[in-house]
Amino acid sequence: MSDLDGNRRTPRGVATARLREMLELARVRGGLSIGEVLEAMGSTSIAFTILFLAIPALTPIPGPFGMVFGTALALVSLQIVAGGRKVWLPAIVRDRRVSSAALDLVVGHAVPVIARVERVVRAGRLEAFTGPTVQALLGIPVFLLAVVIALPIPFGNILPVFSLVVLAVALMERDGLVTLIGLLLTLATIVATAALLYFIKAMIFAVS
Repeated sequence: MSDLDGNRRTPRGVATARLREMLELARVRGGLSIGEVLEAMGSTSIAFTILFLAIPALTPIPGPFGMVFGTALALVSLQIVAGGRKVWLPAIVRDRRVSSAALDLVVGHAVPVIARVERVVRAGRLEAFTGPTVQALLGIPVFLLAVVIALPIPFGNILPVFSLVVLAVALMERDGLVTLIGLLLTLATIVATAALLYFIKAMIFAVS
């Protein structure tokens, strides 16, 4: 079995293990740039890239992290659709440094969520949703979720980030059933976001 990039499939739990390894490296170095993080986690793995770029938006870190990581995710999603095997990010994103304390916070919030998803994945289920064509098309929902993450909506990142975590872990394990669940979560996220934006717009017009 292999992941999105054709690498040999690794046992369940690899995502949380890689995140912990990355955190240890960050503690030693006093922080890492986004480029260094992706290199430490396997810079050719698009699934790991999706995972890492999604989870910071779930944590209460000061600063425009949703916009930064959402924009980076959008770029990655377009590369997935184009059939890219290696991730390219602009220097302004790749060289952005994240402190070990911030990464500690990110991993601390993300690992319990990812571990729950890892416990339910099983390789080989619904193989029709694990082929190269379907995997390339997954760049479209990833792009939509990235746009949602980049929007300045209060508490609006929980659903899109969770959807991306599910999709990323499903890609790593080649579990078509969990991929389908991730797509359904993506649809629910888009509908919920559209409804929230409509409500916000209605409120603005009501008070103006």
